[in-house]
Amino acid sequence: MFDYQADRLKPLLSEIARENISPGAWSWLQEKILKESSVIVWGSAFVAMPRKTGKSIITLTEEQNKLIQSLRPGLSISGWTADRLGRVWLLLHADPSDREKYTGFIEGLFLTAEVNELSALYAALPLLAYPQHWIWRCTEGIRSNIGDVLQAIICNNPYPAEYLPEPAWNQLVLKAFFTEKPVHLIIGLDRRSNKDLANTISDYAHERWAASRPVNPQLWRCVGRFIDERIFPDIERLANSEDALDREAGALACRDSGYAPAKALLDKNIGLRSAIESGRLSWQILAEKIAEPA
Repeated sequence: MFDYQADRLKPLLSEIARENISPGAWSWLQEKILKESSVIVWGSAFVAMPRKTGKSIITLTEEQNKLIQSLRPGLSISGWTADRLGRVWLLLHADPSDREKYTGFIEGLFLTAEVNELSALYAALPLLAYPQHWIWRCTEGIRSNIGDVLQAIICNNPYPAEYLPEPAWNQLVLKAFFTEKPVHLIIGLDRRSNKDLANTISDYAHERWAASRPVNPQLWRCVGRFIDERIFPDIERLANSEDALDREAGALACRDSGYAPAKALLDKNIGLRSAIESGRLSWQILAEKIAEPA
């Protein structure tokens, strides 16, 4: 039914919710879960959430953060607003014993949701019962052009990496690059990288270069393990780039590769190899450099 410890996560999210909304809003939430979970009552509460809880960014302790990670690996609620937390908290209290009723209720919310409601629903995917049921819904969400919705699916959400088939996963990663989302926040990015994705990324880079358009250095994070004679010229181009971030990305891709020419290329650049070995250069550090204001 659930693929994580839902019964232990519920009280933790309750604690965080109590700390981040007014006593009146908390009482209102409690009233809703004590009532029969009808489509009308809970659907209305889902819509009304911002008026009751407000939209402030929640705060939580490092201990709470770590406990969430232990109970639902990959999930981060840092940066959530109070209304999103309230909506997800409400969904966690829906009775999953009747699968048809449970999934029908949540599907109904998807069909009528406005942007913030939809973002909360997608953020809730890793916490919903019957996780296999939501694969199609997640795949559909990736096709969205709504920034907040894509952010909820792509960033700090373990569901896609755990359940999407490879074509849908590859579409998610590419959409993240196309829409300039913080790709380093994609859970499972390294684990789910694959040969088809690497080849597509190489083709995409060629198109950008041909049009004299910039290429995000983080693209190559998905390529390193699949460098071969087809992709290696791209890595050589990075190594000879005038852009330091490109050179660093090329070095990191070589570090991840088992392809002999890529290893030899990294060995030629003692400075970058030393930075990688000492921990002064990593994909995370590169992401932080890219995010720095110009």
